[in-house]
Amino acid sequence: MDKTKMLSLNELPACPVETTLMLISDKWKVLILRDLMPGTKRFGELKKSIGSISQKVLTSQLRQMEGSGLVSRTVYPEVPPRVEYTLTELGYSLKPILDAMWKWGEDYKEQLKH
Repeated sequence: MDKTKMLSLNELPACPVETTLMLISDKWKVLILRDLMPGTKRFGELKKSIGSISQKVLTSQLRQMEGSGLVSRTVYPEVPPRVEYTLTELGYSLKPILDAMWKWGEDYKEQLKH
C-alpha cells in the first residue's frame, strides 16, 4: 500500500467509531465495498452493479477510497485504457462490518413483518 496517499493520524478523529464512519459513512462507499467484496471489477461493472450512481460521483468516491487505502486502482496500458478496482487488505478487513449490517438489515425487515 502506498502510504504517501493515505490519511495521516492527525487528520483522523480521536474516536475509533468516528474514524470508521468517516471512511465508510457515505451510502455509495458502502455499496462499492459490497460490490468489490467478491473480487475485482472494472469501472463500468461497478457503475452497473451499484445502479443509480453518476459517473462523477463514482469516480469521486473511488478516489477517496483509494486515498484512504481501502481500494486499489490498476490501469492497463491498452486502447481504450482498462481500469480495474480491487479492495486492499484493509478494505477486505471491513467484511465483518458489512456482514453485521446485512444481518441487522435482515433482522429489521423480519421485525416489521410481525
